[in-house]
Amino acid sequence: MQTFLRAVRLLIMVLWVGGLCFFAFVVAPVAFSRLPSAHEAGLVVGGTLRILHWIGLIGGLVFCLANVWLWFRAEVPARLGFAIQFVLVGMMLIVTAYSQFSILPQMDRDQQIAGGIIEAAPLDNAGRIDFERLHPWSERLEGFVLLCGIGVVLVLSRESQWPETGKIKTI
Repeated sequence: MQTFLRAVRLLIMVLWVGGLCFFAFVVAPVAFSRLPSAHEAGLVVGGTLRILHWIGLIGGLVFCLANVWLWFRAEVPARLGFAIQFVLVGMMLIVTAYSQFSILPQMDRDQQIAGGIIEAAPLDNAGRIDFERLHPWSERLEGFVLLCGIGVVLVLSRESQWPETGKIKTI
């Protein structure tokens, strides 16, 4: 069971962090450079981001459950590593949920206020102004989640070097 849970946690981080990297370095740049309009690129990027958020939210919860189980089974000195992972994934979950359920709906509302297409709205349009205020925040939050995810991967990579981690407490 311990090996299975470790594999699940690793797979979740590979999907989440890898997805964030693919999104930031491939999907978004290609969409905005290849599609005929920023509006169409925004539809692709926004839709992809929502799916990526759900992968992170569901995967992050599974990660935390597996991590808690492993934490209880580990010797006390190894629990610090599990606690660090839990805190980082918790921050990733909070920021992802905030982006999914607060930032993106506000940006959708702003797009409607701007008439459906942000770049076609006048520069003084309230929807466009707020959208352009929120967009950098969305990017920063995704970057923060990516950095936390890299931190989790680094801690996971060191886990096998903790001698106490592999020991199962006998009850």
